[in-house]
Amino acid sequence: MGQPRALVVVSDDELLDDLLRLAAAAGCELARAPDATAARSAWSTSLLILLDEAAARDCARAGLARRQRVVVVSRGEPPGGLWQHAVAVGAEQVVALPEGESWLVAALADAAEGVSRPGRVLAVVGGRGGAGASVLAVAVAVVAAAQGEQTMLVDCDPLGGGLDLLLGAEDTHGVRWPDLSLSAGRVPAASLRAALPAPALASAGPGGLTVLSCDRAGAGPRPGALMSVLSAGRRAGETVVCDLPRYPTETALAAVDAADLTVVVVPAEVRSTAAAARVVGVLRQRGGLLGLVVRGPAPGGLTARDVAGAVGVPLLHAMRPQPGLAGSVERGVIPGRRRGPLAAAARAVLDELASRSGTSVRGEGLA
Repeated sequence: MGQPRALVVVSDDELLDDLLRLAAAAGCELARAPDATAARSAWSTSLLILLDEAAARDCARAGLARRQRVVVVSRGEPPGGLWQHAVAVGAEQVVALPEGESWLVAALADAAEGVSRPGRVLAVVGGRGGAGASVLAVAVAVVAAAQGEQTMLVDCDPLGGGLDLLLGAEDTHGVRWPDLSLSAGRVPAASLRAALPAPALASAGPGGLTVLSCDRAGAGPRPGALMSVLSAGRRAGETVVCDLPRYPTETALAAVDAADLTVVVVPAEVRSTAAAARVVGVLRQRGGLLGLVVRGPAPGGLTARDVAGAVGVPLLHAMRPQPGLAGSVERGVIPGRRRGPLAAAARAVLDELASRSGTSVRGEGLA
């Protein structure tokens, strides 16, 4: 099953048998340490640590550093003293078996996927039709990959013609939404990544990009299926970018609910601003974090701050006009691959996403 991702320190043989069984169900190989001294070498590198009451007491006494993903496990109702030892060792969770088996299997499966930090989810929506939200969503995904992030671009608009077209990936092998039979539930992140098209980005940098696109025909994603995909990407530490339709479908609203940040793209025009205010009114009811990207030119002299004030959403970035953008997209130039206002807007969105989710992107950006 690969390199051990979880460390177990228990003295109860029956509890150990339970943990081995649950780890096998999750596809996670366990490394065992007999005591706190032996656990010290793997304490900081293991993605998950499982302790019984005696181990929690001994690890606390040994002065092992507090860290995330330490779980204390018991068979049956936890004894009174267990909670004191769990607090002393800095455990995040106390799990009683068999009631907590499903939770523990999920935690072990997360460890098996080998990611030390959760991913981030971004939703992008146009304030009006043709605002350029899809182009910005693609640019954000391309720039994230260039900065070293494993990135997944998710198309949530079945009437948009297929986001794979903007990446020149319409003939790239892999599944699209109509091919993917998913319902609510856990999807292995590695299996999903292997099944999706991976557009060829010659200058994509050390990261990677996959796309889950709608097709020219067939159904788009249902809310449960979308949530399974977003959860898989988040568990795998990916930057997930969702391109949403402007109309508030159940699937689009599910993406907004799951997102760390929802960006509304608005051209600097009076009518576009009025339309965006309606869109924002719907989004605001979901309670998520919103940000605004205002796209030039401004034919009537409307400033980005004017638009933000009228819409009532914080301004993330005022994007200068990019000459020839529409033509370059038509000619198959992938948005965000080249320097310019679009790539700058994408970087500003990623910076905001990183600050809101407590992580940072790597690398220096596009060359």
